Amino acid sequence: MNLHHLELFYYVCRHGGISRAVRHMPYGIQQPAVSSQILALEEDLGTKLFDRQPFRLTPEGRELYEFARPFFDHAEAVANRLRKKSAPKIRIAASEIVLRDHLPHVIEALRSSHPDLRLALRSGYQAEIENWLEGGEIDLAITTLDSAPKAGIKSLPIVKLPLVLLALKDSPIKSAKQLWGQTPIDQQLICLPAGETISRTFYRGLKQLGVDWPTSIEASSTGLVARYVANGYGIGVSVNLPELVQHPNVKVIPLPGFDPVEVAALWRPPVNAVHDAIRKLIESRARALWPTADQT
Repeated sequence: MNLHHLELFYYVCRHGGISRAVRHMPYGIQQPAVSSQILALEEDLGTKLFDRQPFRLTPEGRELYEFARPFFDHAEAVANRLRKKSAPKIRIAASEIVLRDHLPHVIEALRSSHPDLRLALRSGYQAEIENWLEGGEIDLAITTLDSAPKAGIKSLPIVKLPLVLLALKDSPIKSAKQLWGQTPIDQQLICLPAGETISRTFYRGLKQLGVDWPTSIEASSTGLVARYVANGYGIGVSVNLPELVQHPNVKVIPLPGFDPVEVAALWRPPVNAVHDAIRKLIESRARALWPTADQT
């Protein structure tokens, strides 16, 4: 049995005739096409299904309609439930601090217009985040960036944050220049892994100054850098982000002449309206948080 023919027969029965069915079909179809396909259904089954004028089902037609009606009556409701289960999903990767302190505000604003949105969040380092994006494992990355993204990856600059040193509050070091005058520097350096943008940017600045200062403690996050500094293990490298540097036992030492660290959203086309909305919300939050920061 041709299921499309059965669907047309269902609508003819439901609305009491071919001409009425055509007016209520969920898609466009002409009356002659419906008539010919109903005839094909009758020929296939070898029986007449209804009288045309006036419309009246034959016993065989009634049996077929009672069979088909439960399926077509509930088809749209089932489709809606399935659509709801498969609501838009965005896979986002970022640093732990972005996922913990900033993304929840973006998600809250996004849910007002996309209440069924599903999210998959993943934290990681910049290099692995970019690899996830390139491999199609995530849809959107929020990460530091110190070079042009790879081919096929789009970027939206969000904010540029100054690079700073963190030291104990009572440390005699008042400026970075005091450190550059030491040969060698007698303070232990606490830094992120060498492949991270903050570390690469910092060491580029040291190279321009002709300063050699190897990392003594490699920390897995900027939050951990600040904690180690607060515990007296050395001087740390971070960006001037309030939630990273505001510690009662830590002070911030500016790094004049060092390049800032750029934070950007990265994605691979094609995108949909939800992707566009979340990027705009991220940019808006950045401007609200750091109105005086260098934003592009």
